[in-house]
Amino acid sequence: MRLDDFDYPLPENLIATQPTPERTASQLLIVCRSSNKIEHKKFSDITEYLQKGDVLIINNTKVLKARLLGHRQTGGKAEALILQQSPENCAIVLIGTRGKVKKGEAFVFADGTIKLTTLEKDSIGRWKVAVEGDLNSALKNFGLVPLPPYITKKRRTKETTELDELRYQTVYATKNGSVAAPTAGLHFSQQLLKEIEKIGVEILPVTLHISYDTFRPVKVEKIEEHKMYSEYYEVSDDVTNRIFQAKQEGRRIIAVGTTSVRVLETIARTKCPKGWTDLFIYPPFEFKLVDCMLTNFHLPKSTLFILVCAFAGIDLIKHAYKEAIKNGYRFYSYGDAMLLL
Repeated sequence: MRLDDFDYPLPENLIATQPTPERTASQLLIVCRSSNKIEHKKFSDITEYLQKGDVLIINNTKVLKARLLGHRQTGGKAEALILQQSPENCAIVLIGTRGKVKKGEAFVFADGTIKLTTLEKDSIGRWKVAVEGDLNSALKNFGLVPLPPYITKKRRTKETTELDELRYQTVYATKNGSVAAPTAGLHFSQQLLKEIEKIGVEILPVTLHISYDTFRPVKVEKIEEHKMYSEYYEVSDDVTNRIFQAKQEGRRIIAVGTTSVRVLETIARTKCPKGWTDLFIYPPFEFKLVDCMLTNFHLPKSTLFILVCAFAGIDLIKHAYKEAIKNGYRFYSYGDAMLLL
């Protein structure tokens, strides 16, 4: 399939740059795949579409303050997104700055407490760097929430706020490891989760640590040629058994977000409860575990939008997105949500 098949026009004013006042105040688009029926609700109304016996799968990864501001040693402004710390005082990072980054170039971050020197660049733009200084301490004291670049660009500042620290994180985040939030989960409050449990819905956690590859742009025209690089996932043996038992019993498996979908469909195929997954889901795809999906509205031509199209069909998803745009829904990470039944 061609990448252009997964494009759609979006008015720029619908790109959300701030969270809603309350987590559950987002809009919720209900899409029924069997009837193509669409309904407009508030996120707090999600309980109307859940039933006793359902299994709600959440990704409990926690977003790290992985972004550092600084400058080139020659003076120009720069920022670094720390993707992974490696042995021998090295790290894997993305570097943002004006002009080309050269091998052997030095950057200074965190008020001069950290120096990163570029060693080698891989095929997807990540740099391996030598680290001078205490990187963990720098992230703790100077690290910023790694908001998507389109948010900081529209805000016209690279700084983040205390509200971002609170709201660009799910209420059930417990396992450190991500450089982006599993955004479909941002809409849940602790109170709403309690209400969902009272219905008789089983809420089970999985972990997928979101790295660069979840949001890396697709640059090939034939989507089948796009390569996903591995991200770490983990599911406890108990949760794994409960998921497969629920599926055998005919109960609905409802995935919160595309990352939960990728974990579920990975273990359905490998039967391995933890490891590294490079699963790229695109049409046509046979979903073995996921029955329903909660998701935000994603960037055109992204692997996330492609995954959603694989689940519900390109035509239906494009129709749903048109309805969302027509009704003023907010898009992307801080935006509204869609429940695919």
